[in-house]
Amino acid sequence: MSMTKKSSSLPTPSRVLAWEEFIEVTGITPEHLQELVSLGWIETRISASQAQMFHDADIYRVRKLERICGDFELPVVGGTIIVDLLERIDRLERMVRDLHGLED
Repeated sequence: MSMTKKSSSLPTPSRVLAWEEFIEVTGITPEHLQELVSLGWIETRISASQAQMFHDADIYRVRKLERICGDFELPVVGGTIIVDLLERIDRLERMVRDLHGLED
């Protein structure tokens, strides 16, 4: 038996952005974005015209990465590790809150 709550809501649709639009929205340089894609930290979709497309959910991640790297003068790899760890902590905290909700 699963202990997780089932959500009756539908998943929110994901929007994709073209390379230029993603750069404009995030403020990241094309070289920096290419580095993140090469590292595999950001996954892209390939459109019918063979253009790289980005998930809108990655906007927040990239902005957070840029802020952390800038504030602490970290290299990109160090910043990606920190962002990944912060996301894991957030996910675990939500799981703990959900589990506490099941005990009530």
